[in-house]
Amino acid sequence: MAPTKRRGPRPVSQAERALWHAYLALHGVEALPGRDAPPPPAPEPAAAPQPPAAAPAPPPRPAAPARVPSIAVGQPGAGLDDRRWRDLRRGKIRPERTLDLHGRRAEEAHGATLSFIRDAHADGVRCVAIVTGKGSGEGGILRRELPHWLNLPSLRPLILGAAHPHRANTGAVHLLLRRRR
Repeated sequence: MAPTKRRGPRPVSQAERALWHAYLALHGVEALPGRDAPPPPAPEPAAAPQPPAAAPAPPPRPAAPARVPSIAVGQPGAGLDDRRWRDLRRGKIRPERTLDLHGRRAEEAHGATLSFIRDAHADGVRCVAIVTGKGSGEGGILRRELPHWLNLPSLRPLILGAAHPHRANTGAVHLLLRRRR
């Protein structure tokens, strides 16, 4: 059997290096103590004079960070396999922790939800339940607001999927959290 060749890291292009330095400058990132920052990109060679253009080209902008798709209760989340989604939707994955929001005002429930999910994720919990209650008439305010809270930029990356554990019980939501890295 022929030995496989190990390839080294690919060289970084000037455009990639310029983009990286723009990102560092934009976010105020500095090198770690005892380490040097990567060298700035070499200036591009002067091009031949061109005829005047109608409008100057805008300066290059750093790429926007990858956006995590929004999550909807009852819809499979990105990165969730079919078997795990089916188990979550049918209530077969038992929540390890439960937060009951009955009787709380929206502001208090919002803060409790944020800290509950962050703490559960930090502790390595995979499945949690949040009980909002069904509400009266069209549904309670907490039940309507919960999907918005789950899609906040600070929480969305922590959640794989959200589902009602039973079709008849729309006052509770089971959340499958991502594994800690």
